[in-house]
Amino acid sequence: MGFGFSFFFILVVLPASVALLIAWIITRKHSYLRFICQIWLGLIAIILAGLTLNWLRTPPQLHREDYTGSYIIDRSYFPGAQADWQYNHFRFEILPDDSIRFYVTDGPSVVRSYPGHISIVDIYDSSRLKLQMDTPVHHILAGNPTTYRQRWQFHLVFYSALFNNVYFTRGEWKPITPSQKPS
Repeated sequence: MGFGFSFFFILVVLPASVALLIAWIITRKHSYLRFICQIWLGLIAIILAGLTLNWLRTPPQLHREDYTGSYIIDRSYFPGAQADWQYNHFRFEILPDDSIRFYVTDGPSVVRSYPGHISIVDIYDSSRLKLQMDTPVHHILAGNPTTYRQRWQFHLVFYSALFNNVYFTRGEWKPITPSQKPS
């Protein structure tokens, strides 16, 4: 808890509780005890709500094993024909042995594969992904991705000289029709 909460607690809640307790001892009216209970239950409810909201807003800490899996274009950021085309032409997977395979595809069939390796940078509170691609390198993988973390998922964003930002999310590739909404 912060300084403001401590200040409020010490200067308002504790003196009010002590004053109400003294008033109850003198008068023996149960309304004072009920009011003390309401103050403390309200305070506990506010603390629990604050802790829950803080937990929901804080992105998860990613580790090496969190990056392993298949990645597809996230069509929900910029839905439309371009996102559908990218979805049907680019995907990659990170394997448990720290290798990466970037696929240029034509729907379900792989046209070309670009191999490489990953390493994890652990100097931050959340691990970051670093790529070492074999040459030639596809323009999407020319640089390291930026990781955007949310409570329940994360996105890898690559900069491409042709497309600008390309958004990938974990998931398995499934055929789509151009009019199908992103899920």
